[in-house]
Amino acid sequence: MTIRFWSSIVFSVAVVAGFSMAPTPAVAQGAAKGGAKGAARAVPADPRQSLAVPRLANGKPDFSGVWDHSRVPDMAKSSPDGVCVAGSYGCKSISSGPLPYTPAGLKANDQSLKFDYTAVCLPWGYTRSWNGLYPNQIIQSPDFLGMMFEQNNNFKIIYTDGRPMPKDPEPTWMGTSVGHWEGDTLVVESAGFHDQLWLDTGVDNDDPRAAPHITTDAMRITEHISRPDFTHLNYEVKIEDPNLYTGPITNTRVFVLMKPGQDVMEFSCEENNKEVTEGHLRDIGTKKK
Repeated sequence: MTIRFWSSIVFSVAVVAGFSMAPTPAVAQGAAKGGAKGAARAVPADPRQSLAVPRLANGKPDFSGVWDHSRVPDMAKSSPDGVCVAGSYGCKSISSGPLPYTPAGLKANDQSLKFDYTAVCLPWGYTRSWNGLYPNQIIQSPDFLGMMFEQNNNFKIIYTDGRPMPKDPEPTWMGTSVGHWEGDTLVVESAGFHDQLWLDTGVDNDDPRAAPHITTDAMRITEHISRPDFTHLNYEVKIEDPNLYTGPITNTRVFVLMKPGQDVMEFSCEENNKEVTEGHLRDIGTKKK
């Protein structure tokens, strides 16, 4: 039996430290060792690398699979070390850099204490679901792409059947998404987010404007997804929220296909946790503003 134990106890006394400096999974820690600091890691060849990219009935690339990814606690910072959250190797996330705040965005993000809504089992939201500590599965057909997030067992459907974006989508945690193909690249447009979401997770008490970063219901997300070979996905996300940021926030990432038998797992978040609701924990991550 395989168990992913890291960060499963969300309601620890060090909940914020756990979110901002989440421990690298033991498998990944071992993978990153084996030489002096900064030394290149020898990665065993994956025999699947030579396989052809699978395709759907309409000829487009099939992104189906369980994908490992980088941990991205702060979208203003890059994660180029190659270590993936579930122990694979070859992931990366390259950021466009410091976030371009509007005056309102600077004020909204100028707070060191932010109550993390996930502490009471609310959904992580779309961007944080791709930034977190757990792998994700994609299930695809010509008409839709389903994303199954191990974190909180959340899911998202991206429609690729030609329908337009609704003019006034209902605000949700995961947003409403439609996709179209540009060659072999899937372009996904997402809107309809409510104003309770964060972009990311980390907390840096030395800089109150560091992650987690705030969003509003004006947020729009554009993603480009392609499969250059059998074992990797190229993924670029562009986030725009003119209420808080003067320009787009982008991350360019590489995901790694996990091995057969490595599946997404059941996830449980305990609702009505009295340690939180009755104030037994005194950590800043469980204090309301």
